[in-house]
Amino acid sequence: MTVSTSERALLGSIDEHEIVSLTAALIDAGGENPGDTEENTAKVLAEHCRALGFDVRTVEVAPGRPNVIVSIGSDERPGVLFVGHSDVVPAGSGWTTDPFSAVVRDGRIIGRGACDMKGGLAAVVAAMTAVHRAGLADEYPMTLACLVDEEDTGLGIRAFVAVSSQRNYSCCVVAEPTDLVTIIGCRGATNLEIEVRGRSAHAGQPRNGANAISAAARIIGIIEGSQAELDANPDPELGPATWNVGTIAGGTGTSMVADRCVVTVDRRLLPGESAAGVVGDLRARIESAELTGSGIDVDIGIAMEMPGFLTSVNNGLVTTAVQSVIDSGFGRSTDIWTASCDGGFVAQQMGIPTVVLGPGEIEEQAHRPDESVAVRQLTDSARTYALIATRIAALPGL
Repeated sequence: MTVSTSERALLGSIDEHEIVSLTAALIDAGGENPGDTEENTAKVLAEHCRALGFDVRTVEVAPGRPNVIVSIGSDERPGVLFVGHSDVVPAGSGWTTDPFSAVVRDGRIIGRGACDMKGGLAAVVAAMTAVHRAGLADEYPMTLACLVDEEDTGLGIRAFVAVSSQRNYSCCVVAEPTDLVTIIGCRGATNLEIEVRGRSAHAGQPRNGANAISAAARIIGIIEGSQAELDANPDPELGPATWNVGTIAGGTGTSMVADRCVVTVDRRLLPGESAAGVVGDLRARIESAELTGSGIDVDIGIAMEMPGFLTSVNNGLVTTAVQSVIDSGFGRSTDIWTASCDGGFVAQQMGIPTVVLGPGEIEEQAHRPDESVAVRQLTDSARTYALIATRIAALPGL
């Protein structure tokens, strides 16, 4: 697609300095999760957007944890919904800079959240700013939903989709880091907590007890043994569902039979699967192995569930996104994501086409010391978002 004269003018108005400045301010605001500290990030974003003349609403999801909904343009026609999050994972150790004092070096912004995903938020705001300043907002409405708690239990997205109406939005772009590859789908995810309760006894007489750690080990064997079945039945686009045993904790000492053990696991979900279904299947396997009884009880709790999504490669949002990336200076296509994100909630509960597309390399940069994002990708992402927003309006059915 040829970039039109009006599009060139729109893209030319995007200010790289403004993007860098906002990204840095958002990094400096922190927002570690766990920690429930997104409020400063929300405040920085809200104040910046109000100063630009945007409509800004804050919705407190939990004490001190507000979603920020930023909109431009008329409510009378559907616009593009952009989704991001205000929280970041804990900084951890190994940094050569202060993780919450942004540094620009060698064409990259360094700081916790630079890649995941303060840079993506700033790029969306820059695109909205360009459309607003050009006087095109009513023709091409845009909304940014900056949500809390994406890195943990999803409080923000759950609250947002519960009150949002499909008619307000034609499609959704999640501005997570994809290296400007258009992600058309990802598996869902659930975190399970398996609590095994046994009976304590002296280690010299272990038969008088029921060892919860030994029972938990057998459950882990059941889980790992079921992976072969999952590998044999992959989704043609998303690949197989997977298990990962994340943590195990139990026992009080080597001279005592353990009376309690807790195992946490990650299970990636394919379309049609649910956390409740996975739990039911695992319970049936445990019962079939005759693990319960004789002093052993097992409880399985769902700590988190995040749905996946899959958008057709031929959908107008996908083709528009891919072409917009190309026209912004990158030769990128489509792919499937190994991670999960808030996009699954939007696609499933709001029923609109969804992609994930944003600046930064998630595997190389996100959640790591000295996390960074290329300034050029921030600018190109803003240009891409502006093109998507203005081109989508011309597509039938979107």
